[in-house]
Amino acid sequence: MTRQEAVGPKLVAEFVGTFMLCFTVGSCINAGIYGEAFKAFAATAIACVLTVSIYALGPISGGHFNPAVSLACGLAGKMELERVGLYVLVQMFAGLLAGPCSWGMYGKIVLLQPGQSFGWVSAMFAEMLYTLMLCYVVLNVACSKNTEGNQFYGLAIGFVIVAAGYAAGSISGAVLNPAVALAIANPFASVSDSTSTAWHNVQWLFSYWGWQLMGSALATMLYLVTRDRRFTRGGAGGLPRTPGVFDLSQKVIAEFVGTFFLVLTVGLNVLVLSRGTVWSIAASLMCMIYALGDISGGHFNPAVTVAVLASGRGKITPMAAGCYVGAQFVGGIIASLVYAGMNDWRTFTLAPGDDYGWFSAMIGEFMFTFLLAFVVLSVATVEKPLDTFFGFAIASVVTAGGYAIGAVSGGALNPAVAMGISTADLINNYSFHHGLIYSIAEIAGGGAAAGAFMVMRPGEFSKGAAPVLG
Repeated sequence: MTRQEAVGPKLVAEFVGTFMLCFTVGSCINAGIYGEAFKAFAATAIACVLTVSIYALGPISGGHFNPAVSLACGLAGKMELERVGLYVLVQMFAGLLAGPCSWGMYGKIVLLQPGQSFGWVSAMFAEMLYTLMLCYVVLNVACSKNTEGNQFYGLAIGFVIVAAGYAAGSISGAVLNPAVALAIANPFASVSDSTSTAWHNVQWLFSYWGWQLMGSALATMLYLVTRDRRFTRGGAGGLPRTPGVFDLSQKVIAEFVGTFFLVLTVGLNVLVLSRGTVWSIAASLMCMIYALGDISGGHFNPAVTVAVLASGRGKITPMAAGCYVGAQFVGGIIASLVYAGMNDWRTFTLAPGDDYGWFSAMIGEFMFTFLLAFVVLSVATVEKPLDTFFGFAIASVVTAGGYAIGAVSGGALNPAVAMGISTADLINNYSFHHGLIYSIAEIAGGGAAAGAFMVMRPGEFSKGAAPVLG
């Protein structure tokens, strides 16, 4: 087989996947003009087309469909730079064609620009951070030997769009993809509308490209830090001495990163009055669990770490648990300052709903944090854990809890989330003690989950189950 014959099917796959992604984005944006129902599910529709395209075409080309992803793979040494260039050319060509197709179907011109009341700095952080998240998840679930052969890669990658679309869509459009930006800017349609429209879109197009490529490069650096031993103590040759075994420093970094993106997504959704807040937060948790679960266990929650420690079986040492909790709180606090800064330092207060008191709120937080921690223990730390749906199962607790008690307590279910929100709110209000009260109820829920697990799973202790996720 010649080199051209080997690369040809991959390039065709990249064209088809990128074209359908860009066409769906353009169509969803235009459909949103016709009603709130279309707007509410736009991010989910785009996530779904990316997910199914990755599953269908990923075995052929890797399922990048995004120049930022291809660049990250090249910089991380996962693909030859020559092939990166070919992929990028095909992806950009697909975006260039998809834009006029969606415009021709709807006849509407779309402006590429930050959302109303947001400036370029907020849009830059939105595009950079969530492109970073997207590329980072791709590298971890689709390019790492430690996660090779998994079946969750498409779900993990695709649902980054659910997390980003609802959290950052109002800020920057959550484009996260230079080919999609080109499709939206749509130079052919823009020129046909007016010269000023075309010039407007071209100016913003280069800005979006720059922000997205910065996110791609940062994702590569972060990936190397969390998975390559050359960047941690005791490493040699860039590979772990024992496959699948990571230093405590790598685990702590993973916990910081996962918690950061979780709390960032929480805060942005609340502040922009998102239509899919709970769905978006659950998606961010699921994606980060799939990306980093094999490194640290994917706790991203002090109450979960307390439950894992209290349940025994050598899953985590007290010192490691303390480091995890510290990283989670720091990640949550930094994320809260970032989301506040992106929103002109607006914050919100974590407190019981208007029609409910503290007792009701703490009962709700205790109950669903208990459920969250118990599910983690049951699906991810047992002798025979779920190998594909563990992230989906854990994140689904957030979906359940968010809708069940969101009106009562806000459905934080996580001391890092609670303390992050309360720390940022010090900018405008004195509500720091609210985070402390929430944290007590949530950690109590984690401890209760460990006790229930011991009672209901005595076999796990007699067998001495080996650690699975961390």
